[in-house]
Amino acid sequence: MSDPRTFDVDGLPTVAVSDLAPDAVIIDVREDDEWAAGHIPSAVHIPMGQVPQRLEELPEGELNIVCRSGGRSRRTAEWLQRNGYDAVNVDGGMAAWSEAGLAMVADGGQEPFVR
Repeated sequence: MSDPRTFDVDGLPTVAVSDLAPDAVIIDVREDDEWAAGHIPSAVHIPMGQVPQRLEELPEGELNIVCRSGGRSRRTAEWLQRNGYDAVNVDGGMAAWSEAGLAMVADGGQEPFVR
């Protein structure tokens, strides 16, 4: 299988939600209220501002970074790349994930939505 990643104008690897492998490691860098409203079932939640203090929670290998629309995840992926991690920005973020109709869960039994 070929590598589904592409590279943005600055050379940062990106991947479309439709190209993520079923077992991809996904790190959600949105804030707590965004996470609670709806998230990818297998994602690890580490808000962007907490990433530097929580590096020990990151699994080995490729990290697919997601936020609401792609801005925070891009900045986080850039920072992780500069610090030796294999980080990929998920293009379009949770907005693209939701639009593609992919599985989401919300805290408290609520119907998931992206805000």
